[in-house]
Amino acid sequence: MSASHPVAVSATPDLDLLLAKSSANLLGGLNYAGEVSPEEAFGFVKDNAAVVVDVRTVPEWQFVGVPELKGTQGKLAMICWKMYPDFSTNTRFAEELAAVAGKDTPLLFLCRSGGRSLDAAVAMTALGYRYCFNVSDGFEGDPDASAHRGATRGWKAKQLPWKQG
Repeated sequence: MSASHPVAVSATPDLDLLLAKSSANLLGGLNYAGEVSPEEAFGFVKDNAAVVVDVRTVPEWQFVGVPELKGTQGKLAMICWKMYPDFSTNTRFAEELAAVAGKDTPLLFLCRSGGRSLDAAVAMTALGYRYCFNVSDGFEGDPDASAHRGATRGWKAKQLPWKQG
């Protein structure tokens, strides 16, 4: 985990737009706030207090890299949704998230390609977090024609700031 204090929400036009999107999605029957692209996620944290919750495993953070949010208003929280090496669910996930974000904090969940982060966004919405977004395509996206990740979709492919382990 990289943050130790909950992030407070500040009112800005971008925040109002994101929160309106969340409300519309929830009223429309979606069981989380919705999808945002990697570019939308980074653009949002540039000027707004939010937490990018990277739910990948420790080896993924170390060997693949993590988002770099230096110079933004956002914070990065690294909390495993599934534990390496057996991929069992992290039973302390909600507790660890509560240590870094309040229930009204915009949360942008990120994993390798969007699956685990979607599960985390849905689960945390069910626990009362109001603004749980899934970052579509994740950090690396789906494999390309050569079975490589990170080349065509995701945070890395969009050339957003990141750093190695």
